[in-house]
Amino acid sequence: MKLDRVKLERRRLQAARLLQQGVPEAEVARRVGVHRQSVNRWARQLAQGGRQALKRAPRAGRPPQLSAADRRLTLEWLPGYAPELNPVEHIWGYLKEHELPNLCPRQRWELSAAARAAWRRMRRRPTWVMAFWKKVELF
Repeated sequence: MKLDRVKLERRRLQAARLLQQGVPEAEVARRVGVHRQSVNRWARQLAQGGRQALKRAPRAGRPPQLSAADRRLTLEWLPGYAPELNPVEHIWGYLKEHELPNLCPRQRWELSAAARAAWRRMRRRPTWVMAFWKKVELF
């Protein structure tokens, strides 16, 4: 079980209270649920810097610089390969089945030209493109 920074600080401060009450380090470790060596390290920090030495340090690294609008956005992690969630896959499927089904080009440039023409025709149908977006159910 991974604890967050606040819970870890709370645990250190609880150990500090017990140490200040005179509870032995081994008993503090048992009550708090940590190794005895951790309590020993906290006792040294407590002796050197007081309770302030056991408080959590500011987060390492560059502080986040997000605007209010950016903080409203949430990231949704998608699987590595999920063609059903990619609207372009639906567009390509439509193009292969309806626009270019019997095309047998002799050269690569012929396939490229036919695909580009099909894309141009598709751009003239924005309602179809929006339908492909709705099909992936991301909105």
